[in-house]
Amino acid sequence: MGNREDLLRGAKQCLVERGWARTTVRDIAAAAGVSHAAIGYHFGSRDALLTRALVEAVDELGDQLAGRAPGGEPQERWQALIDSFTTHRALWVAQIEAVVQAERSPEVREHLAAGQREAREGLGGSVPLALLSGLMLQWLVDPEHGPSGADVVAGLPSALNLPETDHLPETDRSP
Repeated sequence: MGNREDLLRGAKQCLVERGWARTTVRDIAAAAGVSHAAIGYHFGSRDALLTRALVEAVDELGDQLAGRAPGGEPQERWQALIDSFTTHRALWVAQIEAVVQAERSPEVREHLAAGQREAREGLGGSVPLALLSGLMLQWLVDPEHGPSGADVVAGLPSALNLPETDHLPETDRSP
């Protein structure tokens, strides 16, 4: 394995163990067994490396999840995703941290946007990705009350009947 691969492996390890915000260049270099300079040489910046590592880790998780409920019923496929919020919690939290970083880093935003395009393809569109994102937030904040895969499938029809927004002030409405 070369330095680039070692850096990606080390960055994935740091994302899981320390999270995005607490991972330093020194942490990554130590986990990878390479010099700090290798990060700049191979990736340009810590953020670029962490973003690439996060996208790869999420892709790997997606491949694992696809193998758990291939062609299964919709509630089984959603349940496999929901279960990953517990089994891979640190990875999901790292994604939230990366989204926050993207607000101030065009480089991170660009990489995350590319990852979202891939996720939309893998999940079957923007709506399933939005549903997954919302479920992830619910489960990370309040896992005792998060919906199950069966709840998600059963609740989809009610999602089409959102309450009227006429009572909201004009500034609160989404475009």
